[in-house]
Amino acid sequence: MSTIPSRRLIFEKQKKEATLTTQNNHVGPLIDTDAVKMYEEALKKVKKEGGKLIVEGGVLKGKGYESGCYVKPAIAEAENHFEIVQHETFAPILYLLKYSGDVENAIEIQNGVAQGLSSAIMTNNLREAEKFLSHAGSDCGIANVNIGTSGAEIGGAFGGEKETGGGRESGSDAWKVYMRRQTNTINYTTNLPLAQGIKFDL
Repeated sequence: MSTIPSRRLIFEKQKKEATLTTQNNHVGPLIDTDAVKMYEEALKKVKKEGGKLIVEGGVLKGKGYESGCYVKPAIAEAENHFEIVQHETFAPILYLLKYSGDVENAIEIQNGVAQGLSSAIMTNNLREAEKFLSHAGSDCGIANVNIGTSGAEIGGAFGGEKETGGGRESGSDAWKVYMRRQTNTINYTTNLPLAQGIKFDL
């Protein structure tokens, strides 16, 4: 039995949380107190659905955290069919999902959600890496090997699939933002042919 993390919510657990003024901070505050409430509700729901919190999480209080928007990263063992796992929560919660057998089974679990922005596989197996990047692998707009899912290379096109995308920006696709799509057909003959070879004789 192996364990894969949910691709939507991958954050590193830090030994010490810090404010935005700290240079090496990797986890900043949530956007507002409503987001904090959603974070807390998500933690309650994963336990209600049968999950287990490995790292409890919680809201940070005290000096430097007066805004009430700083939370601790949380890690939970869960199953892909949990409603809360299928829901995209914008908060530092990592869901650990177990699978057994070949890597195809892990890919199936990963792809079994409505979201599809970024994904990653950690492996030293070349076949697993190639499978993950193939048409039979990750269905996300971004697929990485041995690197995290957060952010993207500046030279690469950024965008997702399914409910988190449909289109790309930056990288080689940046010019498309300034263009419109148009289909053209030019007839170089002196006749006027109809589409699909249709003939209309008078």
